[in-house]
Amino acid sequence: MSTEEQNNVSVNLQRRKILTGATGVVGAAGATFLAVPFVSSWQPSEKAKAAGAPVNADISQLQLGQMLTVAWRGKPVWVVRRTSDMLGGLAPLDGQLRDPASLESIQPKYCQNPTRAIKDEYLVVVGICTHLGCAPLYRPAIGSPDVGADWQGGFFCPCHGSRFDLAGRVFQSVPAPTNLVIPPHHFLTDYLIRIGEGPAEGGVA
Repeated sequence: MSTEEQNNVSVNLQRRKILTGATGVVGAAGATFLAVPFVSSWQPSEKAKAAGAPVNADISQLQLGQMLTVAWRGKPVWVVRRTSDMLGGLAPLDGQLRDPASLESIQPKYCQNPTRAIKDEYLVVVGICTHLGCAPLYRPAIGSPDVGADWQGGFFCPCHGSRFDLAGRVFQSVPAPTNLVIPPHHFLTDYLIRIGEGPAEGGVA
């Protein structure tokens, strides 16, 4: 084989390597583009969330007395893990509340009970005051300085002074007309709550 022929063979081999490498890169890139939308489809899009798609709240790390905030429909939803003392303090407040039995307030039927919950320990509530839409503050401690010495724990709206107990029930003589809203929800597991979907729609209470 002449020197010229050897050079031609060498050039052809190099071209093949370059083409093979380029094809592999394009193939890998194509696989990535295919995989991303597929993986993304496992989670609701931001548009779907805004439209009301259910979201999950992992409460496995939530300690007694703590509150977790989850975004649903562009609103904050609070999950509060109540202690036995918090739950025990609800009934004595009935005489001070505007709607103690939640007859005029918004909640699913399965949460129209004294604790406004599926499981007494966990309150799931929309964190927006029913007066003018401000965000109340979580004040679980008895006698919180910014609320008053007679405060037994709950939620306080700093905008206009509305107060709610630890079941989201509104006190008398404050601007808010109704209790805080309880969204549809259910427990997927002991530590995973689906917010935006009731038991009959996709799970058990």
